[in-house]
Amino acid sequence: LGIYPEFKRLKDDYSIKWVGKSTDEMIIDRLSKVDDPNELFKWIREVKRLNPDLQDFLDLMAITGLRLTEAIDSYNLIIQLAKKGKLSEYYNEEKGTLEHFKFKEIFLRKNKKVFISFVPKDLVQRIARNKPIKSRFQVEKRVQKQGYKIRYTDLRELHGTFMTKYLKQSEIGFIHGRVSANIFMRNYFNPALISDLKERVFKAIAEIRERIQ
Repeated sequence: LGIYPEFKRLKDDYSIKWVGKSTDEMIIDRLSKVDDPNELFKWIREVKRLNPDLQDFLDLMAITGLRLTEAIDSYNLIIQLAKKGKLSEYYNEEKGTLEHFKFKEIFLRKNKKVFISFVPKDLVQRIARNKPIKSRFQVEKRVQKQGYKIRYTDLRELHGTFMTKYLKQSEIGFIHGRVSANIFMRNYFNPALISDLKERVFKAIAEIRERIQ
């Protein structure tokens, strides 16, 4: 509206600040949100059954912990590059990773980032043969119309919690793109030096895939 300076002045005059939920409130919300840890796995299976064209997309979200927007961007980028014969510019077959960091303008946003995701080759190949996802609306409203809650945000939380069986907190933080949380993550953590990281991640992926079939 062209009145930002006035808004800023009024905000300062009345000492108005942006206030979010406290850490305690956030933890309480998480504790009360899901009673059965298998509830989300069941949600994935049921949504996949009703939407065959979203099966590979939901698998991608479940095994990577990507945010919804990131998952759509990644899914579409796989398809786009595969059509051009350039998928190797994104998917490192030897490491089994989607290298998001090569596409900074898409995946390295100011406050939300993701650098790599471990993904099995067979899933990448299946995605490459699919049609792109047009928008968030396509994957959100359709599910809602089918009588299910929109749980995509919960899938990231599920992934992070599930991964604690196989990974350390710093490793999960890195996979989820949280590298600026503390001095250790910013200056010392180097996933390339963790020789068995890929092996442990793929063990977790195998278990997740088994639960969502």
